[in-house]
Amino acid sequence: MAPSQFLQGQQQKELPTPEPLKTQKRDNSFSITSNFWKSKKEKAPSKEEEGGMTERQVKSWDITTTNCSANQNLSRVDWFKGLEPNFQQFLLYRHCRYFPMLINHPEKCSGDVYLLIVVKSIITQHDRREAIRRTWGKEKEVEGKKIRTLFLLGTASKEEERANYQKLLDYENHIYGDILQWDFLDSFFNLTLKEVHFLKWLNIYCDNIRFIFKGDDDVFVSPDNILEFLEDKKEGEDVFVGDVLYKARPIRKKENKYYIPSALYNKSIYPPYAGGGGFVMDGPLAKRLHKASETLELYPIDDVFLGMCLEVLKVSPVGHEGFKTFGIVRNKNSKMNKEPCFFRSMLVVHKLLPPDLIQMWDLVHSNLTCSRKLNVL
Repeated sequence: MAPSQFLQGQQQKELPTPEPLKTQKRDNSFSITSNFWKSKKEKAPSKEEEGGMTERQVKSWDITTTNCSANQNLSRVDWFKGLEPNFQQFLLYRHCRYFPMLINHPEKCSGDVYLLIVVKSIITQHDRREAIRRTWGKEKEVEGKKIRTLFLLGTASKEEERANYQKLLDYENHIYGDILQWDFLDSFFNLTLKEVHFLKWLNIYCDNIRFIFKGDDDVFVSPDNILEFLEDKKEGEDVFVGDVLYKARPIRKKENKYYIPSALYNKSIYPPYAGGGGFVMDGPLAKRLHKASETLELYPIDDVFLGMCLEVLKVSPVGHEGFKTFGIVRNKNSKMNKEPCFFRSMLVVHKLLPPDLIQMWDLVHSNLTCSRKLNVL
């Protein structure tokens, strides 16, 4: 499909023009979003905001360049030499904490937003984002409560694909206006970067967010059930709810995706943390999590890192039966994992890819007759 056909009939949105960036990336290559879409500039600061440099700095993303070199002191330490190359790379650049923004939508936080849906995605998975927009990520207002949606992205991990995928993402963002993108590579170890970048972004731009749902792009979510669950939550109550793992142990088997060497984490158990497939937290707590995150070294597993931040704040995540980040039952072949009557009662279920997600969404919202209703709320 040609770009002209792709944009036919779509409402043209005016987007902020990114400032020119000089960015030295971890792989020494450059990637900055196209200036193709020209638009109005961000709103000028008010007189109150102009009161001082500090006040102005926290009103917009203040990282415009990155010139971050490896911490070569580590290469002379014995325990470091014994680590696998991916962990060596992680530790060499762990101090490179914040990167420039390529695509920003501060207007998503304008006014009072009751529920901000935030989805971790990667640049190549447009089909997942499209399925979410058609189903549980659809922006709407329910009884005066505004629901807004954002997708969090880095840049394409393969250098040869980067320019083409970036152009496609620019088109996608022009149509939907729901992308936040930063200039770091999307990789497993960089998921924690995505976490701290979102918390910093929220702290800068979002003063009136009541609750946040944060999850992956391969989950089924019921916003209606989340809203029902949140009805009795009071102001000032620390809400952090999901599929919580208690007394989980670091995995020491090298072939495992979640392997962690004892040199990186020498304790026997992790603090309680919610599975990253999906969880709900309140807005004020998220702002405090940002401050807590800046007191900690980055950790390669983003779910665990957030648990560490909660531990700093002395806030305990709460487990809830409606969050199923390992499927409704752990046996992947069980028919229960494809039963719409179970999905109808859940808040979050992992894992569904786009065709299954759309089919399950349509089934759950059809004239479904179930023998009994699960009461998980």
